[in-house]
Amino acid sequence: KWIDISSLPPGAKLAVIEGPLNEAVPFTFRLQFPANYQIPAHWHPAVERVTVISGTVNMGIGDKLDKQKTKALGPGSMAIMQPKTNHFVWTKEETVVQLNGVGPWLITYVNAADDPRKK
Repeated sequence: KWIDISSLPPGAKLAVIEGPLNEAVPFTFRLQFPANYQIPAHWHPAVERVTVISGTVNMGIGDKLDKQKTKALGPGSMAIMQPKTNHFVWTKEETVVQLNGVGPWLITYVNAADDPRKK
């Protein structure tokens, strides 16, 4: 079941496969991003494994979203983000990714003004 997620910019949907996301247990969930979607620079406190299910996600490392500093990842591609690695993503087309790790899953924006929970 796809639901809205308040910790990401409006438009993303989340479907939990294994969880809960707020406990120190393994999690698996999918995120659905619309076309022309962006997540500003952010980090997570634990290792995050991202697998692209459909579409293309453009990922980059750094303190600010810069489309020139990204790598396009298509279906079947995987990225492993180490704890507290500042990164950002954007899409041109609708994209679904699957995230795996050990919770709790949290997101901290590099620039606090980018956090949709504070708007």
